[in-house]
Amino acid sequence: MDIFAAVGGLANIAGGYLLPFLFVLVIVIFIHELGHFLVGRWCGIKVTTFSIGFGPEIVGFTDRQGTRWRLAAIPLGGYVKFFGDSNGASMPDGEASETMSEAEKAVSFHHQVVWKRALTVFAGPAANFILAIVVFATIGFAYGRQVIVPRVDAVVAGGAAEKAGIKAGDVVIAINGKAIDSFADMQRVVSTSPGEQLVVSLDRAGREVAVTVVPELKVISTPFGKQRLGMLGVQGSRDPGDLKTLPVGPGEAVRYAFQETWFIVERTGAYVGGLFAGTESTDQLSGPIRIAQVSGHVANAGFVALLNLVAILSVSIGLINLVPVPLLDGGHLAFYAVEAVRGKPLSERTQEFGFKIGLALVVMLMLFTTFNDVLHLVSL
Repeated sequence: MDIFAAVGGLANIAGGYLLPFLFVLVIVIFIHELGHFLVGRWCGIKVTTFSIGFGPEIVGFTDRQGTRWRLAAIPLGGYVKFFGDSNGASMPDGEASETMSEAEKAVSFHHQVVWKRALTVFAGPAANFILAIVVFATIGFAYGRQVIVPRVDAVVAGGAAEKAGIKAGDVVIAINGKAIDSFADMQRVVSTSPGEQLVVSLDRAGREVAVTVVPELKVISTPFGKQRLGMLGVQGSRDPGDLKTLPVGPGEAVRYAFQETWFIVERTGAYVGGLFAGTESTDQLSGPIRIAQVSGHVANAGFVALLNLVAILSVSIGLINLVPVPLLDGGHLAFYAVEAVRGKPLSERTQEFGFKIGLALVVMLMLFTTFNDVLHLVSL
């Protein structure tokens, strides 16, 4: 493959993947910024701009409270600009602050007490988590849960399951004491436990049997890059009778939504920890190109699958924004935590220096993930 393959891949993205990508990204960005906007307004802060995207404005309007709502040319992010901000990253405008009247200070972001500023900043990531929970709960309640009974149809010769004594016809009922309701539940536990000892409880012809198995580490290629997964070496049931749709009530749907959201948080944390420990590969770090690819593939599976991707990406965006890097929401929260301890904010010069470092880190991450995306296209 050569550079023409990458160009062809980009053309494919522009054609078949652009609309699903924009659908997913705009929803996630809008909800994130809406969190900042609503809590900021609730705290009495004036909002001057609500922007989806960066760069030149394509279309927009100004509401009765003076907020400019705008859709910009580069839809790879967004921002809410409060009164007193010098830019969309909520850096203080020192010169303007000195000339503000008392009435203007009352609605200026940087003149609010620290808890109001922190709550307004935290509201963005919080809105992303709420969106994910709402989407997961709605899907579960509306469509129920399609599950495959965790029955072993066949065992791969020489695999971890065969070595542990698992046999065809066994039904997995628990792993390490945690109940297993479906084949997907079993895969989730096993795939995240390569090289770990798992005590698997089996229903073998009406008799409960316990075996100890160590999933083998396998590296497989996915749309998000190579992943290190644990494998048992079993095939799931192909019996149509083992495919069931379970109704989900409102309470169970919410519980399921929290579980799914927490699983994404937990796995993301484990992956980041694996990066620092050297057990995970950086090729899973994806930028806008690969997210667009995945959005297009998922859209082909149906609208519900695309909504599921919205929820997953929303959790990811929420987590990324909580990283304590200046420029991100987590960086602002770190500054406010220092301010709460010191009793006064860090100097404007210190904050400006921090924002410059944060900007450099964010730009380097964007460049790296885009480079990863291009390498992925070339390797297809």
